This record gives sequence, structure tokens and C-alpha cells, in this order.
Amino acid sequence: MKLIKIKRSSYSLLINFFLLYIIFSFVLRIGFSIASLQKAEISFLSLLNVFALGFLFDIGVGVFFVLPYSLYLLLFPQKYNNSLFNRAMTFFCFNVAVLILLFSFFAEVTFWQEFESRFNFIAVDYLVYTYEVINNINESYPLPLLITAMLIMTSLVFLLFYKRHYFTDNFKGSTPFLQRFFIFFGLLFISVIYAFFIDNSLAENSENRYRNELSKSGIYSFFSAYKNNEINYEHFYKLIDNRVAFNIVRTDLQESNSDYLSNDFSILRNIKGADSYEKPNVIMITLESFSADFMKTFGNNQNLTPTLDSLANQSILFTNMYATGTRTVRGMEALSLAVPPTPGNSIVRRKENDNLSTVGSIFSQKGYDTSFLYGGDGYFDNMNNYFGNNGYTIVDRKRNSFVGEDYQSPRIPIEDKEVTFENAWGISDENLYDQVIKQADKKFAVGKPFYDFVMNTSNHRPYTYPEGKIDIPSGSGREGAVKYTDYAIGQFFKKIKNKPWYKNTIVIIVADHCASSAGKNDIDVAKYHIPAMIVNLNNKKPFRIEKMCSQIDLYPTLFSLLGWTYESNLYGKNVLSETYTPRIFVSTYQKLGYMENNKLVILGPQQKTETYLYDKENNKQNPEMLSEQYVKKAIANYQSAYYLFKNDGLKQKQIKKVNITTTR
Repeated sequence: MKLIKIKRSSYSLLINFFLLYIIFSFVLRIGFSIASLQKAEISFLSLLNVFALGFLFDIGVGVFFVLPYSLYLLLFPQKYNNSLFNRAMTFFCFNVAVLILLFSFFAEVTFWQEFESRFNFIAVDYLVYTYEVINNINESYPLPLLITAMLIMTSLVFLLFYKRHYFTDNFKGSTPFLQRFFIFFGLLFISVIYAFFIDNSLAENSENRYRNELSKSGIYSFFSAYKNNEINYEHFYKLIDNRVAFNIVRTDLQESNSDYLSNDFSILRNIKGADSYEKPNVIMITLESFSADFMKTFGNNQNLTPTLDSLANQSILFTNMYATGTRTVRGMEALSLAVPPTPGNSIVRRKENDNLSTVGSIFSQKGYDTSFLYGGDGYFDNMNNYFGNNGYTIVDRKRNSFVGEDYQSPRIPIEDKEVTFENAWGISDENLYDQVIKQADKKFAVGKPFYDFVMNTSNHRPYTYPEGKIDIPSGSGREGAVKYTDYAIGQFFKKIKNKPWYKNTIVIIVADHCASSAGKNDIDVAKYHIPAMIVNLNNKKPFRIEKMCSQIDLYPTLFSLLGWTYESNLYGKNVLSETYTPRIFVSTYQKLGYMENNKLVILGPQQKTETYLYDKENNKQNPEMLSEQYVKKAIANYQSAYYLFKNDGLKQKQIKKVNITTTR
């Protein structure tokens, strides 16, 4: 590798390290481009654009990298350049910097393999939960070998620089103070320009998401995601008058059996059910990263899900349900609050998310005991704080004993003796379902109806599970994890069918999100299609619900089937209603999609609005001008949901008094 030879300059090392970063970034971008060649639909001109923008971001990262060293060179007296202290400090810092550089590139490669994206908010979130992430890396990759390889590569880079005398030139060089002053403040000025004026969104100039991601720099994207971890809808998205927004939403949610409880900025309404109603136990199993297309029911030919396919034929099956987002906490938000996803973090991870009008609170008002059961430590992603402050008893694998958590509900730790298999993310599904059965037995014994929100973890890298259960070796890939997920559900049903409480127990099986959301569009609608079924509903023959619907519609539909009368603060609708219009909410961290039938609106920061007609057969979004009224409907749903959360309108019995008129 030939870099630049600069004789007798104390900046020889700085300049060549900068060039090393640029070269490594260039090679990495080439690798990603080759891997995504077909999906990115790259032409010669688009390739030039990708590498030009990429070079722009790489320069910024390179400048950030060398800025601290340029400050050191400015302040350190030149007459001590060749001192033992300076040599030791320079050698040490250089090797640490190269190691960080190599690690960041390795992390980018693994992140791309998982998400087909540069670093984003997921990478930022993962830094918070070091136990799960470090153990996941350790279980997914030969970590000792990788660390050894990085140390060897760092040594080789050091040797290259040493043999080309960059260190010698650095130590023997002498640069006047004034020149060092201008170099440092020049680099500082460039850093300020990048920090405040060159936004990561500059790379998002193509309709093809892969091209946008290729244009970015991983490290730059990481700090951009960190800076924008909370997004204020009212500051960055297109708005309409709040009265208009609530008028649209209230009109849309109005049904013949519902009455609003006020004329305020509120969707709180009373929904009247049947004269007679059922009160079964309800267990919801939420499947980690489980796309509909894993199942034979939806066209898969790998025979990965014989249990789920069999249950689908015996249940009320939603054939056309879509997740609201791409992360577990987003699925939890949809399934517990039934609200459209607002930009940035899920409500599960936000502050002031206690005492909300959740699905669990509706069950509680009916006299149910509500629980959240998780195979890992619910400290992860703020799950315990969210569920614990909304009335759910916590049952989880308590690992972080010294982590402070603040919630009122009791916490029941899963003991070591109850665990036969465990990986970075949690215990095996079989062990988790044993806990579900254990808690159900206890509640049945005291005559308490129960509602359980169960979250499994098997279908997640490193894809490990107990050996000998299925015909795919543990840790060999996602197909094995999917098949084990299915196997464990089969074992669960075998165990509970003889329980005295099973006859009066519904089991809901639904995914939190799909295995992959990456596609050429920012929001690839097909990558949000999830399985959902209601099993063992008394007096109901199996049938299919073919209408397109959202995760948020699951419980309003169930409550209708049960004949319940209840107060609803939910955006979800009864899909079986004659007045139901097929519609879904789909989102990324920043983009918010709303689709009725095939009319798709995507809202983005900087008040951007994109409109399309969606061709489901070919999974294509064809640009199309949609009516202003339809665009307003999309805005109204997201704007009102954000308003309600920020102004405590999703809290139980909390309504802000602003008089409006609702069109019936």
C-alpha cells in the first residue's frame, strides 16, 4: 500500500492515517456495492453519485478522526518530538486508533449482513445494552479469532507505517507554531461545517434505498442517528390544523356502536358490545422477527412451520396483516397501545409512558390479571419499565441485578434451575412457555382470569437453540431458528391441551415484525407482512380474514368477537365491521407510511410528502398524485397520535379540554 511520503514533517503520520481511512472506506464501499449490485440497480451515473457522496462523508469522518491528534501536535512542544514520552504516546494512540478503525469496519460488515444498512438508530440502541450485544457477538462469531486477526492487522499497519518512516518523519519533523495553529483551526472549521451543515440526509437523494445507504459512511451515520434519537413530529413533519386532524380521525374511527365521551382533542370512546359476552383467558405469543413468508400458508416450500400451518387451518387467520415497524419495541407498541407509530423511538422506550390506556388496561378493567413474560432480561429496550408502569406483572430472566428500574408492578425472576438452554438474548422458547404454563396454573388455582403478553427470542442471531429438537443444527442460520420456534409452539400446545384452563383460553400468535425490512424503497410494504391468528376461540369455526389490516387492529377485532363493551383509546378498528376500510400503518425510524387499499402516502422529515399507487403483485410503488384530502388523512392519523402522547391524551382518563366539532 503506497501512501504519501512527507519528509521531516510532524504531520506525516496524521496525513497518512487520514489517507488510510479514506482507502479503507473506499474498499468497504466497493464491497457493499458488489454485494448489493442487483438490488441497488446501479448505473454508471448512479455509481459516480454514490462514490462522490461517499467521499464527501468519508472526508468528514477522517477529519473528525485526526482532529484530536492535530490539537496534540499544536500544544506539544516541537523540541520534545523525539522524546521517549512522545514516541510512546504516539505509538500507543496510533495502534488504538487503527484498532478502532478496523473494529468499526468489521462492525459495519456484520451490521450490513443483518440489516442491509449503514449504522442507524439500532446500532445506537445496541450500545446501551452491552450484555446482550457482547454475548450475541461472542455467540455469533469466533470472537477470539476475530480479535487476534484485528490485532495482527493492526500490527501490519503499524509495521507498514514504521518501515515507510512515517513515525521517524513525525518525530524528527519540525513545524512552526503558526502553521500548526492554522492547520488545527482549519480542521476544526471543517469539523464544524460537517457537524452543523452536512446532514446525513444529503445521501438520501435516490428512490432506491440501497444506493442511499451505499453513499453513507457508517461512522457518520452512527453519530447522526445518535443526534436524532428523538424526533419531534411537530418540528419536522408536515402539519395541518389540530382541529382538522382530530375531526378527520374521529370521523374515521366512528362506528355505529361507538360514542365519543367528549368533543375534545381525544379519541376516547365507548364501544358497545353484544348483550352476552365471553370472558376467556388470553395468551398472546409474540414471535420475534417472523415474516409471513416463513410459513407454507403464505407460499414457503421449506416445511419450516408445520405446527403453525396446522394451527392456521384451525384458527381465525389474518392473511393480510402488516406490522407497523421494523423492531420489537415497535411491535410491542402496536400490540399494546394500538396506535400509529410516531417517528423516532417507540413509546415503549420513551419517558412519560406510564399509566397509558393499553390493551392490558382494558383487560384489567374486566377483572383480568395481566402479565408480561420475556425470555431475556426485560431491562433491554426499557420493556420492564414500560410494562411494569402499565400494570403488567413482569416475568423475565433477571440478569442485571444492579440496574436501577422504576416501576410498581411485581417482578418474578426465572430461576437458574428452570432453565435448560440460554443464549445471549434469553432462554429457549420451551423454557419460556413452561413459565407461561406455571403462571397460568397459579392464576387458575385462585380463580383469576389472565391475559399474558409473551415475547420469545429464538428467531434472532446467533440462531441457537437446544440440540436434537429439530433436524437443523443449532446456530446454522435463521431457517433453523424458525423451525425451532415452530417446534416449541407445538410442544406448548401439547402441554396445555390437557390443562383444566385450556378450554376457556384463547392463544393469539402474531409476529412483532418481519425478519428483514430492507428493500430498494425506504418503506418496502411487502417486508411488513406478518402472520397472525386467534386459536381456540369458543363457538367460532375457523375462518380467514382476508382484508388488509394492521397490527393495531388485532385487539379491537378480538374484543368484537368476544362481544365486549369497553372504553377505547385505540386507533385500531374491528376488521370484521361492514364499514371497515382496509388500511395499514408502516414505518421506519423516520419515514411514516399510510396506505388504504393501494394508495400509499409516505411522510418524512423536512415536511416531505411522497404519494404512490402500490402494485402488490410486483411489489412496486408507482409515483402518483393523490388527492389533498387523502394526504390530510394520512397526516391526521400520525399528527393526532403524536399530539395525544405528548399531551397525555393516551393516559387513562386524561383528556385535554379543547372543544371541536366532529363530522358524522
